[in-house]
Amino acid sequence: MTAPTTPSTEPADLALDPLYAAVRGDVIEPGDPAYDEARRVYNAAHDRRPAVVVRPVDAADVIAAVRFARDQALPLAVRGGSHAVAGHGTCDDGLVIDLSRMRAVRVDPVARTARAEGGCTWGDFDHATHAFGLATTGGVVSTTGIAGLTLGGGMGHLSRRYGLSCDNLVSADVVTAEGTLVTCDAAHHPDLFWALRGGGGNFGVVTSLRYRLHPVDLVLGGPTFYPLDGDVARRWRDMNADAPEEFNSIFAVLLGPSAPFLPERWHGRPICGVLTCFSGPAEDDDTIRGRLAELGPAVGQFLDRIPYPVINTLFDEDLPPGLHHYWKGNFSRELTDGAIDVHMTYGETIPSMESDTVIFPIDGACHRVGAEDTAFAYRDATFTHSFGASYPDPADTEHNVAWTREYDRALRPHTEEAGYINFMDSDDQDRVRANYRQNYERLRSVKRSYDPENLFRINHNIVP
Repeated sequence: MTAPTTPSTEPADLALDPLYAAVRGDVIEPGDPAYDEARRVYNAAHDRRPAVVVRPVDAADVIAAVRFARDQALPLAVRGGSHAVAGHGTCDDGLVIDLSRMRAVRVDPVARTARAEGGCTWGDFDHATHAFGLATTGGVVSTTGIAGLTLGGGMGHLSRRYGLSCDNLVSADVVTAEGTLVTCDAAHHPDLFWALRGGGGNFGVVTSLRYRLHPVDLVLGGPTFYPLDGDVARRWRDMNADAPEEFNSIFAVLLGPSAPFLPERWHGRPICGVLTCFSGPAEDDDTIRGRLAELGPAVGQFLDRIPYPVINTLFDEDLPPGLHHYWKGNFSRELTDGAIDVHMTYGETIPSMESDTVIFPIDGACHRVGAEDTAFAYRDATFTHSFGASYPDPADTEHNVAWTREYDRALRPHTEEAGYINFMDSDDQDRVRANYRQNYERLRSVKRSYDPENLFRINHNIVP
């Protein structure tokens, strides 16, 4: 399979009257004024034409849509925040369940939990929980959907302190392939609950998720930029090894943005960046600033006490919907000098302003969960490498895909066989077994129990 996709012919006519009768939300088919908007996903590389798009308003609508897709033998795609780089939120000639009308969040500040509907973004979630001075681990772009991120594991600015998003999942409501709504947690459908925490969208439509929350209000956050230099990366690696868990930092290789705190001579030039989120006490801020200063001479910095939700918006403007994306993602137990050399080499030839390499630490609290306690199998990994091309013009696809694949081949000798599924593209299906390694056969067993016919197959698929 190649990265870009092309539109198919118009979907065959379907008898949609039963769907219209059963769904209170939107039912959108080809020819409707809203159809072209409804079929778009975040990654414009996936330009597909579903037979029908359903925007449910509640779990009953989801049940009706799942049953219709099953009875009509239609391909079924599920869309939360629409950010899946592999295009899993859409399909040709099938049914798309778009959860974007289901975005309510209810916070219990006493129990320190929040229940959120499956169409919520992290921006929705952070807004609701911040009113109570609470948060949980989410993504790094506020428009990312909570469900997709969590089902794949869920890395973010609080990972080192509070674990992955899936580690903070308390329960979930799921519409199964039978069209039945079940609630799963540690005591009810525990096998399904285990599989959801890292197993992706293989097991049903998650209509709501309940998370454990933590006291997080203001954080010391923002980017610090350095010249493109492998020594900066090596110092960051060493700093991360003994940093307090409240200090989460993400390393990036990118082209200098047109930011007011970055001198113009660095705009558009390859640089290193460290995005800081320190959720510890303010009296330790100067210590954190000192650690960042030790990485090398900074060429630009914005670092201040900001509300936690703001830290999840800092990439939003650079990664709007409608770009074309082709990404890869690899785990590593160590950030070796060889891996750093590869990142620096390809950093010199980043193909567009929107492209970057991002290295997330996944140690600390992430390592206090066993490799078989959730479906997320790589609990011995210390870093995940996300890299690839993002670009506005589809005419640049061939060059950008080739650059990313060459980069991936160069990095593979320095990383694990597998990688984080949320960073994997549509041609990475052959890596699924390796991604789940010791947990793969158990995931297949759960899949056979809840989706034996593989209705939910538009994902990084675990075949029953």
